[in-house]
Amino acid sequence: MSKEKNKLFTIGQFADMQRINKKTLMWYDEVGLFKPAVVNEENGYRYYNYYQSIELEEILLLREMKVSISDIQNFMRCRSAESMESLLRGKIAELDENIRSLKAVRSRLTRRHSDMEALLNLDLSQISVIEKEPQYLATVQTSPEQSLEDDIEAVIHETEKYNLPSMYQVSYGSMLSVENLYAGRFDHYTLLFIQMPNLQNKKGLHKQPGGTYLQAFSKGSWDMLPSRYQDILRYAEQNQLRLTGYAYEVGMNEMVIDTMDDYITRIEIPVFQEN
Repeated sequence: MSKEKNKLFTIGQFADMQRINKKTLMWYDEVGLFKPAVVNEENGYRYYNYYQSIELEEILLLREMKVSISDIQNFMRCRSAESMESLLRGKIAELDENIRSLKAVRSRLTRRHSDMEALLNLDLSQISVIEKEPQYLATVQTSPEQSLEDDIEAVIHETEKYNLPSMYQVSYGSMLSVENLYAGRFDHYTLLFIQMPNLQNKKGLHKQPGGTYLQAFSKGSWDMLPSRYQDILRYAEQNQLRLTGYAYEVGMNEMVIDTMDDYITRIEIPVFQEN
């Protein structure tokens, strides 16, 4: 056994021992991470000894744990339990952050997929009674006289004020007071809102109440909304429901359509509940 430990192995033999490709050993040599014990001066052949196995196995283990070449090089220059502990602690923290980021991405994908599933199964003619949880919305003032450019600028300013993500990462819509709704002023919007998951109660936010809502959908351009609101008012009257607060409008499919004829607006209005 002692003779075997003193034996030199070719790059191919040493690679076979570790069950890796010899090109990996050549690359490690080139970047200065793991060099052969001997290099033949005449033909440039690389040779390794038995004692280098432990060092290589340590490198391979760290690479399997996604440790960068530069970090491994720093560790190999000063190998100790302390430096290994510090290296692993840093990698665990980095991995935890990646996991949090991936979970956030998965959550957004899941919500978007759920939205698309619901969209494909919508009955656009239906008006239904639903239950909603309360949530907080960032809002900005608007009016029929205000231009679209001014509305957009105000919404962008509000996202910056609350350090919200980019516009494509949040939901946003319009609010029409029930007072204007009953008065037939279907184009007299007073607020625009920005909604994002986990937006907690902060000063200046609007609380969208939880409870019972009427939910309906309107297909087509915004010019179609007044007639849909008339349908909702008739439904509420027939079912002896009193509406309160605001109608909350959200576009559902703007990212997957080419024409406003296919645009779908979701409308949700709180139903007054006596205590």
